[in-house]
Amino acid sequence: MTTGDLVNIHPTELKFPFELKKQSSCSMQLTNKTTTQCVAFKVKTTNPRKYCVRPNTGVVLPGDSCNVTVTMQAQKEAPLDMQCKDKFLVQTVVVSDGTTSKEVLAEMFNKEAGRVIEDFKLRVVYIPANPPSPVPEGSEEGNSPMASLNDIASQSASLFDDVSRTFEETSEKSSEAWSMISKLTEEKTSATQQSQKLRLELVRVDPSALRNAEERNKQEAVGWSFLALDAAGGSARLRDWLLIEPDINAMGLASSSF
Repeated sequence: MTTGDLVNIHPTELKFPFELKKQSSCSMQLTNKTTTQCVAFKVKTTNPRKYCVRPNTGVVLPGDSCNVTVTMQAQKEAPLDMQCKDKFLVQTVVVSDGTTSKEVLAEMFNKEAGRVIEDFKLRVVYIPANPPSPVPEGSEEGNSPMASLNDIASQSASLFDDVSRTFEETSEKSSEAWSMISKLTEEKTSATQQSQKLRLELVRVDPSALRNAEERNKQEAVGWSFLALDAAGGSARLRDWLLIEPDINAMGLASSSF
């Protein structure tokens, strides 16, 4: 607080939240310390095009206060190191009772014999419009930004290992499936060859059985198509078929022989 014989001024610095291309405002309060005298005031600045002061003149009654708002125009660029050289000057003088704000003239603040003028100088300070968040108290070394980065890196490595492991397991299962399909294909080829041999023997004994063999061959082809769609479960069915089919053919051949 700046104090004189006539008024108190608060604060002692004009602090403006600074943000590019946006207006910013702050205020100061003038309090008349006297109990019997009216005090007139006038606010000046070293950069009048940059600031707007409302009110820039006025009268404060005994024991009363007046708030003055100072608005800084939007700035296109920030000053070096956020330092500002602008200053404000507040002048006060005792005036007669009944003086209004409209009657306050610039000549009243001229220093003449028998007239007491009090001057108060206030400097301008820029403060960040969005100050950084303070570091929480009691933060430990383990909670430092570097530690957090290490945690993220560790989690990423673990995730990569899991994905690689899953891919390897999937590849192994795929290899097993293809191996089973290949094995079934070989078993099918062998069974087909045996079936053809049995058909030849059957035709020699009973030529009329050729047509029955061809129909059975078509049914076998359809059955093999369904077995190929389910390689994992088809192996058991294929083995059962292979075990039963030769017996059936043998039984048919034996019946023909009799």
